[in-house]
Amino acid sequence: MMNMYLCLNFVQMLKKGNKLYSILTGSCPKCHGESMYMEKNPYYLPGIFKMHERCSICGTRYKIEPSFFYGAMYVSYAVGIAFSFAAFVIAYLIVGTGLINTFIAIVATLVVFLPVIIRLSRNIWINFFIHYDPRAVAR
Repeated sequence: MMNMYLCLNFVQMLKKGNKLYSILTGSCPKCHGESMYMEKNPYYLPGIFKMHERCSICGTRYKIEPSFFYGAMYVSYAVGIAFSFAAFVIAYLIVGTGLINTFIAIVATLVVFLPVIIRLSRNIWINFFIHYDPRAVAR
């Protein structure tokens, strides 16, 4: 019964109107109506940093001030630590590899997931400052 409750809670968190929805999908933090990024695929490296200037639905400016996303570097550090810790747990504690192979697994994880970490960090950073407004869609 508890697992069912946790699953329903997680599904509720992934619906529009929740910050987690905006963070995981990269959608506008104010209306959740469109992607902030010109290229949705984070692994298309030439377009990884290219963002729309404004949301076409609610008009929210994504770059609130010049160099706004430099703050996302601090968030990126924390997200990178989380990915590294997950790689450590999987490689060393679950699979049982040695320390050298665990280190290689951590580095490989960070290299492979770098575009995802960059996007997640930007999404988390902008969601600190802009909040969901259900009335923004009607504007």
